[in-house]
Amino acid sequence: MAADAPADFPGTPPAPGPAPRLNVPAPVAQILPNGLEVVSVRRADLPLVTAQLVLRSGGEMDPPDEAGLADLTANLLSKGAGGKSAPQIAAAAEALGGSLQAAAGWDESAVGITVTTPRLPAALDLLATVVRHPDFAPDELKRAQAQAVDDLRLMLSQPIALASLAAGRAVFGDGAYGHSRTGTPASIARISRADVERLHAVLYRPDNAILVLAGDITPAQAGQLAQASFGDWRKPATPLPAKPGSRADSALPALLLIDQRGAGQAGVVAAHAAPPRRDAGYYTGVVANAVLGGSYSARLNEEIRIKRGLSYGASSRLQPMADAGLWLAAAQTKNPSAPQVVVLMQQQFAALGDDRVPAAELAARKATLIGAYGRSLETTAGLAQQVAELAVYGLPLTDIGQYIASVQAVTPKQIEAYARKNLDAKHTRIVVVGDAAQFAPALRKAYPKAGLLEAGQLDLDSPSLQPAAAGH
Repeated sequence: MAADAPADFPGTPPAPGPAPRLNVPAPVAQILPNGLEVVSVRRADLPLVTAQLVLRSGGEMDPPDEAGLADLTANLLSKGAGGKSAPQIAAAAEALGGSLQAAAGWDESAVGITVTTPRLPAALDLLATVVRHPDFAPDELKRAQAQAVDDLRLMLSQPIALASLAAGRAVFGDGAYGHSRTGTPASIARISRADVERLHAVLYRPDNAILVLAGDITPAQAGQLAQASFGDWRKPATPLPAKPGSRADSALPALLLIDQRGAGQAGVVAAHAAPPRRDAGYYTGVVANAVLGGSYSARLNEEIRIKRGLSYGASSRLQPMADAGLWLAAAQTKNPSAPQVVVLMQQQFAALGDDRVPAAELAARKATLIGAYGRSLETTAGLAQQVAELAVYGLPLTDIGQYIASVQAVTPKQIEAYARKNLDAKHTRIVVVGDAAQFAPALRKAYPKAGLLEAGQLDLDSPSLQPAAAGH
């Protein structure tokens, strides 16, 4: 039996203390003659530097039938380059005390490494080799495709993952952000070596790239080292391809049910288009998401898990991108309780625009955001990531030191106005994936226009999620 708490033990959590002061050095940007942007931010307390080569292009540049091409291309960079095999590249990185990390997101693709300061020149040479001279060996491509397909099949067997993919289609249609950024089993299988080489040739160029150096390095050293490793990287005479439109009208209903027969639980996702990263209300959106579902104590988890025990966890995220953004709320629940979770999610989205957030709740959510941001800057890799995001979206690099003040400045009135403008119910898209026999009758009675699709018959590369014949 647990011992009684001391008489002076507090019965409620302490109030949030004052926001910490962050002393973040101002990043410095330089442009090499070939168009490569070099951004450095100095932190001299430890002899470490993180180097990231970041492209201003990512999954939004995937061709229509080749979802996942940008991500696959990035992943292959370290799997053979400049005559070195994948094991040799890994060994070279390990000899420098680091490891190469490469991936593509929306609007960016990146490869990076963290090393001690004396080894930075050699690390930059290795980075330049994999970025500029990848082999894209057929056997490595085949291996990467097989791994990607296995990962995707496992992921898409999970109701939340499948619902999230469908929700992206529901919001963005056949726009650039509507497809699966990591691809589908069918799209990954279609990609050829020529496709990978073509994407690399078109997008991997100095005038579409940013070299971020964070840690024990001065701006002068950053410029010299960048010139030594990347200065002879030639800018093509052809212009960069235009980015495709970010969103288009969706062919999917406002409420979509996907029957994954035999699924033990249902995944419920509510999605909404959001403003782009450069929107003036960005920080208002960040705080609004923190109130809605950004932490354990936020509203979605409070209502769905803590009060009613309908899920092990309910949360939301806000993903702003170059030309648009996405709100995504998600919870996994028992199949029969999916209709109740749908209603609760809708109520919580609506509540942000109907009532002012109480001061105590807002202070707690801001404290959570500020603490997480401070922790993200504790490593050179985290610092580089934050700087890279600002550079990719063309935002003032000094914003890295303004986060706390910007979050603290958000008011309840601003959140209410933001939610009314950007989270209106008529544009919310909801996807429920699970054993539909247990929830479809109730949901279709409440929402007569709800659509119902069979999970095993989906065409994940189609904006309608249906094979061409079925879509007409």
